[in-house]
Amino acid sequence: MTHVATKDDLPTSFDLLLPTLRAIERLGGSAQTRQLREAVLEMLNPSEELLALTYPKSGDFILQDRMSWARSDCKTFGTLERPRRGLYLLTALGREILALPEDQAVENLRELRREAAVASRRAAASKPTQDDTTVDGDAPIPEEPEESTEWRDVLLTRLHAMSPTAFERFVLYLLRSFDLELEHTGGSGDEGIDGIGVAPISPVLSAKVAVQVKRYNPSSPAGIGRQEVALFQRDAEVAGAERAIMVTLGRYTSAARSASQATTPMVDLIDGEKLCDLVREQEVGIRIVPQVVLEFFDRFESAG
Repeated sequence: MTHVATKDDLPTSFDLLLPTLRAIERLGGSAQTRQLREAVLEMLNPSEELLALTYPKSGDFILQDRMSWARSDCKTFGTLERPRRGLYLLTALGREILALPEDQAVENLRELRREAAVASRRAAASKPTQDDTTVDGDAPIPEEPEESTEWRDVLLTRLHAMSPTAFERFVLYLLRSFDLELEHTGGSGDEGIDGIGVAPISPVLSAKVAVQVKRYNPSSPAGIGRQEVALFQRDAEVAGAERAIMVTLGRYTSAARSASQATTPMVDLIDGEKLCDLVREQEVGIRIVPQVVLEFFDRFESAG
């Protein structure tokens, strides 16, 4: 009988602690959230069936959620730092654990988890009420979320609701806001290129650039792979492009990211997360609301 994958076939968030530390060490001791996530996925090499497993109520992908908890726990335990939002740094404690034999490293992480759980219970006991809910019963309640993602989810959902042609036009508009001079070439016979034009490199240099847009489902765990990037590189080269840009609402596999820089023209990959950042930077279709940080002004008050 064919085995049906369940969440029990996935590593727990505790099981992901050591792979998370190993992944960031391989990346040079620091990594952005996306880089770290992709590196751990490359180490685990899960099947598409396991990647697609979701929680029944929320619909969130279980493996990605557990990976997020593992990063949060590593920060709580002191094996990772987060100097700024979206950037992680391996600590001296993390390096010490990685230098140990695997069984001892796991036991040290288990002890760090016990200590964190005790500290969490003591903190909760000082409050009138508490929520004892944990994910899969194996992780402490995480600290503050990395970032409020509500606006990103709304943006990605709205962009995915656009027609393919409308989304292509939007992406070209966004890229033009960064001073690229592009012509829309999408449609039948476009040979895999949706935009072609010139990208400024400096006040005296520019490069011919080709753009391909993939309106993939941002919620899909499947990513754009090496073959799709290689095909686009071939089409861009035929078109005479010196650089190339591929844009998707989804994600890219680590193999795709390696392929994008392996030959010319090199491809700059823009996934859903980076696309949101570019939209926010240019304030295209979104509104940034000013917020007053009241405590900032306290530093100007006299001590007396």
